[in-house]
Amino acid sequence: MLHHFADMLDREGNYWTVVPNRERHAYRIGDLPEGSEEITILTVGKADEHWARLFTFPNLVELTLHEPAPEQLEAIGKLHRVKRLRITHARPKAIDFLGTMLGVEELVLEYVSGFSDLSPLRNLPRLRALHMENLRRVSQFGGLSGIGTLRYLSIYGTLDWKQPVDDFEFLRGLPNLEVLAMWQMICKKPYPALLPAIGLKKLKKLKVHGSYLDTEEIALLEEGLQGREPEVDGAIWGAYKKIAASQIPLPSNDKRAHLGAEVIKAQYPEVTICFDGRRLIDDPDSYWFEFTGKGAGRIKYGTAKAEAKCLDTEKRYEAMKQAARLLIDEEIKKPASAPI
Repeated sequence: MLHHFADMLDREGNYWTVVPNRERHAYRIGDLPEGSEEITILTVGKADEHWARLFTFPNLVELTLHEPAPEQLEAIGKLHRVKRLRITHARPKAIDFLGTMLGVEELVLEYVSGFSDLSPLRNLPRLRALHMENLRRVSQFGGLSGIGTLRYLSIYGTLDWKQPVDDFEFLRGLPNLEVLAMWQMICKKPYPALLPAIGLKKLKKLKVHGSYLDTEEIALLEEGLQGREPEVDGAIWGAYKKIAASQIPLPSNDKRAHLGAEVIKAQYPEVTICFDGRRLIDDPDSYWFEFTGKGAGRIKYGTAKAEAKCLDTEKRYEAMKQAARLLIDEEIKKPASAPI
């Protein structure tokens, strides 16, 4: 079965050059001849009879292991020149084989279960971007602490399974992190679990939906990250947001229907461009006020109680931010500890 996943990587900046997920099967090894100097990108799986030929391609820089056999996983450790590696649908008991792939700069692990220790990744001296999605046996991410080259980190669950995170202490050991993205995750540690994130001095972007964390955690992040120069993109949530529960097609007579995708992205963020080219806008009849924080609820836009509820929520949110400021100030006073 061919799995055509959505591309979950944030392509802004220079963090990711790996091909999008939907393009992976265009690079199947098939019966490619040995030693080809033209092969730079390759996809291999357990069904590929000639998979060992991948070791004969001198210019291979990107490899996808899609539903690999155990022997394929163990063998790739000798590929010291591969810069971009994606592993999907695999069950290795350990990932020690990755620790010898010294050239890896971009690493994607999707639906990789069977292991729980991430510490072999500390042996990758050039790792700058790491995306982890649906790692069923991983909940402790302390193995990442000490990867000083890491600039982009995403920890994702899926729609049917939320990724547990025991705590965020590992962030103290990622001094050069610029992008932190989390989706469909569960924070297992009580407030203030996200306090270590305040120490990410080089953080440029935070991608966390306001429903994944308790309201106090969101208020803590906002209080600790707002006002920085340069500004941390995504660090301001507010007490609530006006959202649409559904979208409708952009009318063909709307000028935005005929503008280029780059113009839309830069000037008309209210327009969503789907992978199939369709352009959508919010349905004005479906607006709600969504309150920030896990389980915080929502209220229908325009109803009689909406304004009073929003005002009350704003007051409580500001009180949370003031309480968070005390914790942040104490955190700042602490001497820096060495990474694990």
